[in-house]
Amino acid sequence: MKTILIKPVITEKAEDLVENKGQYTFIVNKSCNKIEIAKAIEKKYGVVVKGVNTLIMPSKIKNRSTRSRIIQGRKPSYKKAVVTLVEGDTIDLYGDI
Repeated sequence: MKTILIKPVITEKAEDLVENKGQYTFIVNKSCNKIEIAKAIEKKYGVVVKGVNTLIMPSKIKNRSTRSRIIQGRKPSYKKAVVTLVEGDTIDLYGDI
């Protein structure tokens, strides 16, 4: 069985979506579709999903300078899902911090 949800995205923009629109952002497996993502969120967090928007973030080239030369590498692409919950439902991403 493949892992659908990899990790939640915790950035300023993602937190703004949570506060204003009730939308949560997750990094998900690239081969999953919207229905599988919605079912995984509902099962893991016990909430009702209203809608799922997905986007594939492109890979990026990164450079690192060392003493002898510049090393060039690549960060892989990944799939992001923005999940809208029904009014009143929330997900506690931080737990008991």
